[in-house]
Amino acid sequence: MGKVYVFDHPLIQHKLTFIRKKETGTKEFREMTNEIAGLMAFEITRHLPLREVEVETPVAKATCKTISGKKLGIIPILRAGLGMVDGILELIPAAKVGHVGLYRDPETLMPVEYYVKLPKDVSEREMIVVDPMLATGGSAIEAINVLKRNGAKNIKLMCLVAAPEGVDKMKEAHPDVDIYLAAMDEKLNEKGYIVPGLGDAGDRLFGTK
Repeated sequence: MGKVYVFDHPLIQHKLTFIRKKETGTKEFREMTNEIAGLMAFEITRHLPLREVEVETPVAKATCKTISGKKLGIIPILRAGLGMVDGILELIPAAKVGHVGLYRDPETLMPVEYYVKLPKDVSEREMIVVDPMLATGGSAIEAINVLKRNGAKNIKLMCLVAAPEGVDKMKEAHPDVDIYLAAMDEKLNEKGYIVPGLGDAGDRLFGTK
């Protein structure tokens, strides 16, 4: 059964407060979203296996540790997920990046896939799906469906802010996927927005309305 992790690190919580504020402009919102994603990546990679290697320092030979061949993939859900990618890549520059584009059908309100481009070796990588918001859960569930159809076996979901309703639906649809959050908020409102949330992350990242 997948677990839900809410990171209470002071730096994550401090920066999250700033991106919640409606006065925060596009530039600052974009910068802090990437910074939070990087801090969350620090935590989400804590389990990576290590192996010992011998190196020579300017003083002597030393037995040190390096990551043991674990391949990672970052999968932003378009478009808002793009705002988290650079922050993660700063820590993990060797990670491959794929993209999943979804839109909501205006009649059925269900997510519809319009673009998918994934690394070729999906089945060999630990895939981290990223999206700032986990609201109804529809987009995240469908993005993970896409990954599984393409052979992914090890998947994690990283979001900044979630509603309990979206988390419950994710756990029901994909009980094998761990969920990593900076905050678990109160609820969804009648329009499907997270309360208190931070507004529309895509609009705030890219300056659109």
